[in-house]
Amino acid sequence: MSWTRRIVNLFRQRRLNRELDEEMASHIEEAIERGRDPEEARRAFGSTLSHREQSRDIKLVSWLDSLISDAVFGWRQLRKRPAVSAAAILSLALAIGATTAAFRLINAVLISTLPVAEPDRLFVAAMTYVDRDGHADYRDDFDYPSFLRYRERVGDRADLIVAGMVESRKTVVVSSATEEETAYLQYVSGNLFPAFGLRPALGRLLTPDDDRIPGGHPVAILSYDYWTRRFGRASSVIGSTFRMGNDLFTIVGVAPKGFIGTEPGSIADLFLPATMNVEPLDKPGWSWFRLWVHPKVGVSPEQVRQPMQAAFAREHHEYLRNFPSDTPKPVIDAYLREKVILLPAASGASELQREYRRPLLILAALVVLVLLIACANVGNLLTAQATARAREMALRVAIGAGQWRLIQLVLVESLLMAAVASALGTLFASWSAPIVVAMLHVPEDPVRLVLHSGWRDVAFAAGLAFLVTLLFGLAPAFRASSVKPMHALKGGEDPHARRRLMRVLLAGQMAFCILVQFVAGLFVSTFQHLSNRPLGFSPYHLLTIYADASKSRPPQFWMEVAHRLRATPGVESVATAGWPLLERSTWRVSVRLPGHPVELRSPWALDVSPGYFRTMRIGLIDGREFRLGDLPPRLDDAKHPLPGVGIVNEAFARTYFDGQNPVGRLVHVLREKDISAPMEIIGYVRDAVYRDLREPMQATLYVPSMERETNAFMVRTVGDELAVAPMLKRAVTNFRWDVRLHDIQPQSNFLRWQMLRERLLAVLSVFFAVVALLLAAVGLYGVLNYSVTWQRHEIGIRIALGARPDQVVQRVMAGLAGTVSFGLVLGLAAGILCGRFIETLLFEVRITDTSSVATPILILLGTALVAAIPPAIRAVRIDPAQTLRSE
Repeated sequence: MSWTRRIVNLFRQRRLNRELDEEMASHIEEAIERGRDPEEARRAFGSTLSHREQSRDIKLVSWLDSLISDAVFGWRQLRKRPAVSAAAILSLALAIGATTAAFRLINAVLISTLPVAEPDRLFVAAMTYVDRDGHADYRDDFDYPSFLRYRERVGDRADLIVAGMVESRKTVVVSSATEEETAYLQYVSGNLFPAFGLRPALGRLLTPDDDRIPGGHPVAILSYDYWTRRFGRASSVIGSTFRMGNDLFTIVGVAPKGFIGTEPGSIADLFLPATMNVEPLDKPGWSWFRLWVHPKVGVSPEQVRQPMQAAFAREHHEYLRNFPSDTPKPVIDAYLREKVILLPAASGASELQREYRRPLLILAALVVLVLLIACANVGNLLTAQATARAREMALRVAIGAGQWRLIQLVLVESLLMAAVASALGTLFASWSAPIVVAMLHVPEDPVRLVLHSGWRDVAFAAGLAFLVTLLFGLAPAFRASSVKPMHALKGGEDPHARRRLMRVLLAGQMAFCILVQFVAGLFVSTFQHLSNRPLGFSPYHLLTIYADASKSRPPQFWMEVAHRLRATPGVESVATAGWPLLERSTWRVSVRLPGHPVELRSPWALDVSPGYFRTMRIGLIDGREFRLGDLPPRLDDAKHPLPGVGIVNEAFARTYFDGQNPVGRLVHVLREKDISAPMEIIGYVRDAVYRDLREPMQATLYVPSMERETNAFMVRTVGDELAVAPMLKRAVTNFRWDVRLHDIQPQSNFLRWQMLRERLLAVLSVFFAVVALLLAAVGLYGVLNYSVTWQRHEIGIRIALGARPDQVVQRVMAGLAGTVSFGLVLGLAAGILCGRFIETLLFEVRITDTSSVATPILILLGTALVAAIPPAIRAVRIDPAQTLRSE
C-alpha cells in the first residue's frame, strides 16, 4: 500500500476499523456457508482483535499512528488534571515568553544581518586606544581627511564606505507641507549602495558621481519605510524637494525594502551624499562617521588592514612631533601601541550594540536560569503526578508495552504541554519585547528596532519547545518506563527514588533562584547607587537648548541672545556652554604647573559664560565667576592666546595643588608643542560630573566662552521647564532670524539617558527574580505536598500515638531543610562568582557587602516558609481514624 494511502487512513480510522471488522466478519460467514460449525470457524479464525491490529499496521503508518494516539491520550490527561496542568503550563509560558523576548531583542541588536549582498564580507574599521582608566578600548569614528588617505592606499583592494551616524530629529521642510517636521538622516558615500548590492525600489540610488564635489549634489534617497509612512508609496515623490537648513534637496529614489541603514537601534529615513555634510569635510579630528570596508573578491581582511595600519602608524609618528617634550613616557608608549583593526559588521555597527551587548547577554543568562527553574518545577509536578499513574504504567508493561513506548507516551504529553506554553509564551514575548525597547530611550532620542518575526524566531521557538520538553519531561519519562509491574501492582513501588529525584530538582531550583536573586540585588544596588550619586549641580527645572547661527559668532553675540532668553516669563537665569554636562562631548587640555610632575591624565575643559555656575547651581567655594570683561573677542584666532583666567573644581585642586585653595595661582595651558599660555585661577567651585555618571569626579578647567557657530544654552526656569520652550523659540526668532533653536530638552534627560542601562537591568532582573521566587515556591509546595501524601499513613499512626503538631511538621520537613540549604549554598557560591564577573567588567558594585548576601537569602527563606505553610497545615489536620480505615 502506498505511503499516501496509509497517511490518509490515519484520518479515517473509524471507517477503516469498520471496514476491517466487516472484512473479518465476511471471512467467518464464508466459512459457515461452506458448512463449518460457527464456533469452530471463529476458533479457527483466531482473535479478531489481533487480526485487526495486524491489518491496521499494514494499512497505517504505525509509528505515526502511535504518536497520534499518545497525543490524544496526553490531551485527555492534561484536561483530567486542570489545576496541575494550568500551573505547569503557565510556569512554562512565563519562562518561555521571557526567553523568546530576550532572543528577539538579541537577534535584532546583535544577530540579524543587514539585508545586503555578502554581509559576511563587511567590516568596520576601528582604532584601539587606552582609556583614562588604563583599560584597552577602541573607537570606530573617523574624520573625512583620514577616509581620503585610506581610500587612496587600499582603493584597489577594497571598497571604503562612509556611513555617518544616524542623526535624529533633523528639522526638514517638505515641499508639499507648510510646517516643519522631523526625520532621521544618514550621510553615506556614493559607493555604499553599489558595494552593498542594493537596487532601488523606485527611481535610482546614490552613485559615486553624487559624492565627488563638496556641496555639489543636493540629492536624497528615501527609505522604503519612510516612503510608505510619509508618502503612501506615491511614485510622484521622485523629483520633489525638501529643505534642510539653507539647502534644498531633491528626492531621486527610494531604497529597497528592508534596508533602514547600517546602525541597529536607529532607522534612517533619508540617505544623503557624504559630501553634502560640508562643514567637517576638511577638518582633521572632526569624527562623524564609521568607515566600512568591503574587501574585493580574493582579498582577505588582513590584506586590507595592513596598508591602513601603515598609513595610521606613519600619521601617528608624525603627530608625535607635536607632543610636548615633557610628555610622560607611558602616555607616548600607549599612543604608539594604538593600531587599526577591522571588526566584523555583518549585523551592522552602532553605539547601541557596544553599550548593550553585555547587558543583553546577562539578561539572557538570567532568562535561561528562570527557564531552568520552570523546567525543574514542572519536572517535579510531573514526578509527583507519576505516583498516581504507577499502576497504569505497570498494566501497560504487563500487556506488552516496551520501555521506549512508555517513554514516548510521557514525552508526547510533555510536548503537548510545552507546545501550549510556547504559544502563550510567544504572545507574551510579542507584548513584552516592545516594552523593553521602550525602556531603552528617552523621548528625544528613541531607540528604533525592527522586531519582525523571521525564520530565526520560528526556528528558535520550535527548538525551545523541543529543548524544554527534554528538560522537564525526560527524567519523568525514564522513571515511568522503568516501573516493575509486579512490584507496582502490589503497591510496593519504591517512593524513595522519586523523592530523591524531586529533591535534586528542588535543590537545583533553589540554587538557580538564589543566583537570580543575588544578581538582581547587585543590579538594584547599582541603580540605587547611581541614582543617589551627588551630581554637583541641580538637573531639575533646567532646560538645555542648542542654537545654530549662520556663521561663527563671538561670545558677546551669544550673550545678547542669552539676554533675550532671560527676559522670557518663567525664566530665572540663562548661561551658555560648549555643551551640556553629561552629554558625552569632551575637550581635554594639557596643563603644566612648575614643580609639579606631568599628570598622565589631562583635565577636562569646558568653555562657559558668566553666570554659568549660578545657573547650574554649582557651589562656588572661593573666588568669583566669569565677567563680560573676561570674554576675548575671537578665541579661536591663532593671534590670540588662550584666555588668561580660568575656574577649576575640587578634583583639579586635589590633583595639582594637593587640595589647597588654588585661587590666585597660575597654571600654564599648552597651546602648541612646548608653547604654553599662563592662566590665572580666579574661581574655585565644587566638583560636578562632566561626561559620564559612572566616572569618578575628574579634574576640570572652566574657561570663558569661545567663538562658536553652535552653542548650548542652559536655561533655569521657575516651574515646568518644557512649558517655556515655545516662548523661548519665539523670543529668539523675533530677535534674530538667523539663529535657530533645536534639541530642546530638560537636563534631567541626560541623567536618564546615562542611567538607561542600569534602569533596564534593575527592572528586568527584579521581574525575573519575582518570577523565579514564584516558581520556586510552587516547586517547594509540590515537593512538600507530595511528601505529605506519601507519608499520610505514617503521619496518621504518629498522631494516633500522641504526636504533637510540631513533631508532625518536623517529620514532614525532615530532609527538605538540608536540600534547601544545599541549594542556597550552591546558588550563593555561583552568585558570588557571577557577581565578580559583573563587578569587574560592567559595574562598580561591591558583592562583599552583608546586604548583598543576606538579602536574597532572607527573601528566599521567607518565600520557602510561606510555601511550606499549606502542606504543614494539611499534615497536622490528618484524621488518624479515616487514614487507617482507608488503608
